[in-house]
Amino acid sequence: MSNELVKVWDLPVRVFHWLLVSCFIIDYVTEDDFMTLHVYAGYTIMGLVLFRLVWGIIGTKHARFSDFLTRPSVASAYLKSIAANSAQRYLGHNPAGAAMILALLASLLITCVTGLATYATEQSSGPLVEFMLTAPNFIYDAAEDMHEFFANATLVLVIFHVAGVVIASLSHKENLVLAMITGLKRAE
Repeated sequence: MSNELVKVWDLPVRVFHWLLVSCFIIDYVTEDDFMTLHVYAGYTIMGLVLFRLVWGIIGTKHARFSDFLTRPSVASAYLKSIAANSAQRYLGHNPAGAAMILALLASLLITCVTGLATYATEQSSGPLVEFMLTAPNFIYDAAEDMHEFFANATLVLVIFHVAGVVIASLSHKENLVLAMITGLKRAE
């Protein structure tokens, strides 16, 4: 096993990750109270998600979607190999991690858009206010329900993500949390 460390996660990916963690926690615990803080954290999340979508196309090697996105069958096979304790180590994201990234980004994006719709209706504010004030009530009701559903779905995905990080860290004897702080991982 090599002790040589290589740069894997660039600074933009690491800052994105930890800002997203912080803002999601803030948003989740301020759902009904501290609405201004909730809204600003939500706007920040939306900006972060949009940044990550762009950085996934133009960023450094391991930040690019082309480096880690795979077919669902590959992610499924990877999960089976974890259960069999024979999972391959990846320098960048593994196939399950790649699927999780897509699921988290999609869930967060839906949460943000439905949050904007809810905010427009309840507070008469935000970029969707003109649309939501003239939309039928069922649109508002659907947006509010979807906002809550996807916020909770994101929390479930986060729990699975953290579990996956712990399992991969133990399986490959490396600290993936530290790697997301320093950007460094053990060379292959």
